[in-house]
Amino acid sequence: MKAVLLASKDSPIIVDEIRPPSHGHDEVLIAVQASALNHRDVWISKGMYAKIQYPVIPGSDGAGIVISSASKHMPVGSRVLINPNINWGENAAIQSSQYEILGMPSQGTMAEMISVPAHRVHPIPEHLTFEQAAALPLAGLTAYRAIFTKGLIQSGNTVLITGIGGGVALMAMQFALAAGAKVYVTSGTQEKIDKAIELGASGGALYTDPNWVKNVLAEIPNGIDCIIDSAGGPQWSALTSLISTGGRLVFYGATLGNVPDLSLQRLFWKQITICGSTMGSDAEFEMMLHFCEHHRIVPVIDSMFLLDDAKLAFEHMEKGQQFGKIVLHHGQQAS
Repeated sequence: MKAVLLASKDSPIIVDEIRPPSHGHDEVLIAVQASALNHRDVWISKGMYAKIQYPVIPGSDGAGIVISSASKHMPVGSRVLINPNINWGENAAIQSSQYEILGMPSQGTMAEMISVPAHRVHPIPEHLTFEQAAALPLAGLTAYRAIFTKGLIQSGNTVLITGIGGGVALMAMQFALAAGAKVYVTSGTQEKIDKAIELGASGGALYTDPNWVKNVLAEIPNGIDCIIDSAGGPQWSALTSLISTGGRLVFYGATLGNVPDLSLQRLFWKQITICGSTMGSDAEFEMMLHFCEHHRIVPVIDSMFLLDDAKLAFEHMEKGQQFGKIVLHHGQQAS
């Protein structure tokens, strides 16, 4: 079968013919129709990830058709997507010490076939294509936990989502809007803010503008109930000034590094809750799928590449200019 391969830290991304995966009795064999990139795939390709094992097929997101199965719940011919969680554990609050994400060190979804345990696959919501379904799992689960489990977002809340354009940020925006919240965004480009407004955001701010915090406070004088952030870094002190009394700051990443200067006085006086979040439990994954099906949510796709053009897709993600998910189409043409 054809697959995307990372042979070593210094080797380029290649697409090559390899043996089909072995298939256990408790597993389902899936003909992958589409997979999607995440930032972790780029970090893995650069050797910037823990416990990397080579060679590896990257990819945590995937959707396809079951072609071999002993499970009556997932018969041959089923349209399925894959839950990328491995060993979350029994505690819904935190992942176990054995927790992993599909695609490292296990072989991932960027291949023509993958074999996974039957309990890792779910029916694709009927309103989604294979490509849209492939864009959903990792970003959708991360966003769902951040918005609902940690952020406690409900109708009438005001939410700020930083760095709009990434897959998780966009899913978080879609979930918050579907829940009846009023959403504002930040970005480094006006184009992304405008696109977010087209999707339902009430407004946005350029974080490159030195007056952006004052501008947001002028528009939302009562403050923001919850901020969803993935950057960290120097901006955090500014974010806490935007949060209303009793509000929450949920973060699922730290691309800008640690926080150099944070007012603890502001945190305790305003009764601000800070919540770290990452991925989510299997129960949250099922709730996320039901939420998407009920509200007919469709992940935003920035671009599609053929599996053969995976290297170009990785390069596109590295540029950081995308608005939505980058998807690999495993057929003959990228739709």
